[in-house]
Amino acid sequence: MLSGARFTAKRLVGAALVLLVLSVALYSLFYLLPGDPARLACGERCDPSQVAQVRERLGLDEPVHAQYAHFLQGLFTGRDYSAGTSVRHCAAPCLGLSHQNDQPVSTLIVEGFPATLSLAVGAMTLCLLLGVGTGLLSALRRGGITERVLTVLTLAGTGTPVFLLGLLLLMVVCAYLRWLPFPSYVPLAEDPEQWAWNMLLPWLTLGLFESAKYARLTRASTLEVLAEDHIRTFRAYGVGERAVVARHALRGALPPVIALGALDLGTMLGGAMITESLFGLPGLGRLLIGSVRDVDLPVVVGVVLVIGTAVVVANAVADVLHALADRRVLPS
Repeated sequence: MLSGARFTAKRLVGAALVLLVLSVALYSLFYLLPGDPARLACGERCDPSQVAQVRERLGLDEPVHAQYAHFLQGLFTGRDYSAGTSVRHCAAPCLGLSHQNDQPVSTLIVEGFPATLSLAVGAMTLCLLLGVGTGLLSALRRGGITERVLTVLTLAGTGTPVFLLGLLLLMVVCAYLRWLPFPSYVPLAEDPEQWAWNMLLPWLTLGLFESAKYARLTRASTLEVLAEDHIRTFRAYGVGERAVVARHALRGALPPVIALGALDLGTMLGGAMITESLFGLPGLGRLLIGSVRDVDLPVVVGVVLVIGTAVVVANAVADVLHALADRRVLPS
């Protein structure tokens, strides 16, 4: 128990240090590159006096280390921005103000996060159900026609680009068969039924694409566990095949799947930009693409930092879940 708590504490401390390094790297990358953020925020038609006012309002006239200190302060306690004769407060966690519409970056991220979270959680659920089920069935039917068919399908899924799979689903399901209308995002709180129907194709697109690797991983892990000595011992003592698979083989094969699933959930939060763009979802992917196009640096930094945080936290959670599922990972 103590070793598990120590292991978890080390992973959390490591994740915090990685996030600190990530924030420094992002701030340096976007704010120390050639170019004037104040000029980008003000626009090409601004004269030098207007650019100077914008630079002062955004705090860009201070030394770099002071700017970064204020950036960290905004994350934890909020910060104030000069707005002419008044002061505008940005509540924590403050990631800055958008150069395009002067809105807090955190507000823009909160508005786009539900669509991205809906896509990631739904696709991951579908991915695990299909991937683990297919991989387990393929392992139990090893050498038969079922395994050959499933192997071909998983290889095809691995090699099919996600945008091509999404276009095929749109053409077949929406245009040809007309089973579903073309997706149009509806918030969950507004209409749960329409939310689910409109998210079904994005879930299928991302879930089918990702499930192939889980099927291959589950199959390999299950076959490895089924070949171990203790499984042969259970069979020799007359334990039924269903009990051997459900209680022992599957339990031993799941730790790497659990670890990969926790990691992929964090990756999906930032890596589903193609799917979001394809189906017109108002998520973080579309926000990031638009901000890069408009050179809206605070929004780009904020979205990338949120995505990086999700990936780092998912890595830490994956390590902890893997350790809980397989005690051999814990230090002695």
